[in-house]
Amino acid sequence: MNADVPASRELAAIAELAARATGDLLRTGFRSRPEVDLKHDIHDPVTVHDHAAEETIREVLAEHAPGSVVIGEEGGRQGTDGDLCWYVDPIDGTANFAVGLPFFCTSIGAVAGGEVVAGVVYDPVRDEMFSASLDGATCNGERIESRGAARDETAVVATSYPSARDLRDDRDEVLRRFGLMVDAFATVRRPGSAALALAHVAAGWTDVSFDPRLNTWDLAAGLLLVRQAGGTYLPLGGRPGAPDHEAPGYVACVGGFDLAGSVMTEVIGLSSAGSGA
Repeated sequence: MNADVPASRELAAIAELAARATGDLLRTGFRSRPEVDLKHDIHDPVTVHDHAAEETIREVLAEHAPGSVVIGEEGGRQGTDGDLCWYVDPIDGTANFAVGLPFFCTSIGAVAGGEVVAGVVYDPVRDEMFSASLDGATCNGERIESRGAARDETAVVATSYPSARDLRDDRDEVLRRFGLMVDAFATVRRPGSAALALAHVAAGWTDVSFDPRLNTWDLAAGLLLVRQAGGTYLPLGGRPGAPDHEAPGYVACVGGFDLAGSVMTEVIGLSSAGSGA
């Protein structure tokens, strides 16, 4: 399908329904210290609530968008080979959720015609629904505008960099790059959810966000939120000619931020070379 503005609004509304359906489940599970299983290593936790939330989302999408493909962090790819594809992260920030830190979210992005055309990021603790279509970006129904700091020295950056994998690749160089960020920015934060950090860039609550290695379900909705709110989203490390949401990394910033004059230009260049961009 080729989504025009009305169609993208409809897809955003479906994504909102699916994300909000997880709210009670996640609020009930939050701060219950659920048992944690590991997927790949100690840095990749999962709980029963991740699985339950994704199943709830899949049920809503199946009802309101039958025949579409759903690719979820926990359940993988399901559905027919239709042109409409949903990327679902039931809990982005599981490590935070599992121990009771209130910075996690549900992220759902809709891709049609090879492009992200709708997306939502839902923060169940604050009951904040960030929603984007081809008609703009909102938080709880109110338009948001990505505006904030113009320069590094007054900006807050949110990142999960460096990861343990980054450190294993080249510890000294990675720490040097991270040091550049710490020196240049007013504040560097590691909040633990890329999707929610992107939503905060879209709202103008965080100035810059950067991550070199993520999955599409982490960033698809946030990508559209930032762009539709007037911010900048640059994909990093993708294949030539591939759509932006398939690139594993990104740097995003509020509208008006001097990215060309930022230390991020050096950090991005070094990290892109290291990740095969």
